[in-house]
Amino acid sequence: MKHSEGLSTGGAQSLRRVLGEGRAQDAGGFKFWFADQRWEWSDEVARIHGYEPGTVHPTTALLLSHKHPEDRAHVATMIEKSVTEGEPFCSTHRIIDTTGAVHDVIVVADQMVDGRGTVIGTIGYYIDVTDTLERRRKETLDDELPSLYASRAVIEQAKGAVMLVYGISAEKAFDVLTWRSQETNTKLRALAGRLVAELGSLTDVSGVLRTRFDHLLLTVHERAEQHEKGAD
Repeated sequence: MKHSEGLSTGGAQSLRRVLGEGRAQDAGGFKFWFADQRWEWSDEVARIHGYEPGTVHPTTALLLSHKHPEDRAHVATMIEKSVTEGEPFCSTHRIIDTTGAVHDVIVVADQMVDGRGTVIGTIGYYIDVTDTLERRRKETLDDELPSLYASRAVIEQAKGAVMLVYGISAEKAFDVLTWRSQETNTKLRALAGRLVAELGSLTDVSGVLRTRFDHLLLTVHERAEQHEKGAD
């Protein structure tokens, strides 16, 4: 499945449930059109870069100016590759915001298509993993802890895959899975299980593997829901 041109607003709402009010800036959505290299940031992505929503017009030049000097060339190459090859803009790098603070971010994305199915850009999320995401509220954890313990093996396997692909710690990998679970309203166990089950389809070289894994992460909840219904 490829994403249509619309950018879902559900991400920020689900993130507020995960992070608590006032910390939704830890992740947000973006769109990038290949033809004119036009960017669109959600309010959360603007805040990650240190801007108040609506006060800045994102461009490729502005985007690159905020990259850590050691990561800037890598990100520029990824953007160029997205435009020339029609691939999603995916990366793990550092951002320096307007105050000079450094943020470690993961960019997960998929292809953006128009109504005819033509690839016109890339759409996805920035996830700020500088500080690990705040755990769910205690009452939510109380409801899910038994199933989490029962499913620990498959969740650990999914964490390992996220750690390998994005080069992050176990705690941050768990937070990425938790964020995706909340974003899609899919049980963490089901999401992790489906992710692990479909890992065997990713057999490409490293660059393509990252792109395919992003697509898998952003769409696996659909198959997880179907699998859960079939198991009931």
